Amino acid sequence: MSTAVAEPDRPTTRAAGGLRRNALGFPPLLAQGVAAISPTMTAVLIIPLAFGDAGEGTWAAYLFGTIMLLFVVGGLNQFARRSTTAGSMYAYTARGLGPVAGVLSGWTLMWSYMFIAIAGLSGFAVFSAQLVASLGIHSTVTPFAFFLLSGLTCVAIAWKDIRLSSLLTLLFEGLSVACILSLAGVVLFKHGVSIDSAQTSLKGVTFKGMDFAIVICIFSLVGFESATALGGEAKNPLRTVPRAVIWSLLITGAFMVVMSYVEVFATRQSGTSLGSITAPLTVIASLYHVTFFKIPVCLGAMVSFFSLTLSCLNAGARIAFPLGRHGYLPKVMHRVHAVNKTPHAALGIYGGVILTVALVLHASGTGAVTMFDDAGTLAAFGFLLAYFMISIAAPFYLRKVGELRGRHVLVAVLAFACLLVPTIGSFYPAPPSPINLFPYIFLAYLVVGGSWLFVLNLRQPGTIAGIEDDLEKTLEASIAAELEGSSDLAPAHGFGFTPAPTGAGMVASSANPE
Repeated sequence: MSTAVAEPDRPTTRAAGGLRRNALGFPPLLAQGVAAISPTMTAVLIIPLAFGDAGEGTWAAYLFGTIMLLFVVGGLNQFARRSTTAGSMYAYTARGLGPVAGVLSGWTLMWSYMFIAIAGLSGFAVFSAQLVASLGIHSTVTPFAFFLLSGLTCVAIAWKDIRLSSLLTLLFEGLSVACILSLAGVVLFKHGVSIDSAQTSLKGVTFKGMDFAIVICIFSLVGFESATALGGEAKNPLRTVPRAVIWSLLITGAFMVVMSYVEVFATRQSGTSLGSITAPLTVIASLYHVTFFKIPVCLGAMVSFFSLTLSCLNAGARIAFPLGRHGYLPKVMHRVHAVNKTPHAALGIYGGVILTVALVLHASGTGAVTMFDDAGTLAAFGFLLAYFMISIAAPFYLRKVGELRGRHVLVAVLAFACLLVPTIGSFYPAPPSPINLFPYIFLAYLVVGGSWLFVLNLRQPGTIAGIEDDLEKTLEASIAAELEGSSDLAPAHGFGFTPAPTGAGMVASSANPE
């Protein structure tokens, strides 16, 4: 594949590896991370689930979950501050634990982004139906229509331009969060400023209840790492990407702490436990006599779930992009649109898989709400494994480059220990059927991915060694760019190896073919 070379005086549109360079500043990268976490999703659907276990301590569970994941961010950003590529989590893990672990990390993240995108399609269908009902339209619209509307529109936007995708993500998620915070303001200040002593004193909260609530909270905070997948298209990526990762977690974590406090406080007077309310914000709007919020909340939730699917589509496709270059996925996945400079083939194929799985699940009798819950649970296993791997990889990588310090080991140990909480909570106590089978479905998927890598290396000896060699060249190029004070020199694709003509192995080409 040839690489386009832009005019010297137009560095912002120069493509490296085919993808558009310097296209995304800090705000769209932040929007990518925030949209992938989807704070709106938590506010409208997940906080009641956490309340069922944590009760008055729901806000504390979200605070604790945010702090726990900050240790994971600490390890991830050791990589993000030093190098950047398209689909960076794949490359980061490989640099610390080797190419096999890196490929499996990428394979795992593709699973996670796919199911979170499906959760986004499901949420879009749920709130689209609520909007239709709020408008007084009593005809039933099949979720199939909403799946197709959201899914195909996401693919079309992502196919066209990463900047357009990011701007829409920023706009939609911003409007949704603003609407929800406005409702929260009504709750907090309608009767003057008051403190909910039951929540601040953690009345009736037990460790056993908090244990599983923290699992739910952590699962609703995953996705902060998705900004790393766009590193090859970011401006000043060694600065903007790590900032986007940590601030997406901090902002959404704070939002969830506030909203859990507000929802518990506001619904106490309803006479119905928050844990049994499926649409808490709609109920709160009625309780506080601001029913005009119902339609904006539904619209906000719709566009937020749309943004969730769009952000996961972009992130997942950019994981598939280098995997296609390396031959682990079909080579077509590494194609780049000649005009749009987007990985259009990966976007189209990955989007098609997401939409097909969603349609098949619904056709099998799974309702949109159940699909949302199941998809989120299935995605969580992939995120957990990827986070475990990156946390372990960080100190090994730092040791390789001679920068390992005691504090780095401590952060890795703390991250590992924190991740054990949701991992154990996913198995004990045993969840009901069919959720108890989900870990084994994910394990089977992982076995398929590992087996295929083994077969690929047998068919093309040197494949794994070629991946590792190419990653090292990418690292050298990124470090050189940092030393020269110009991240624009770092490769956007970072995977420049090609099969040797003899088929006997892989040879690395220049990390920056331009």
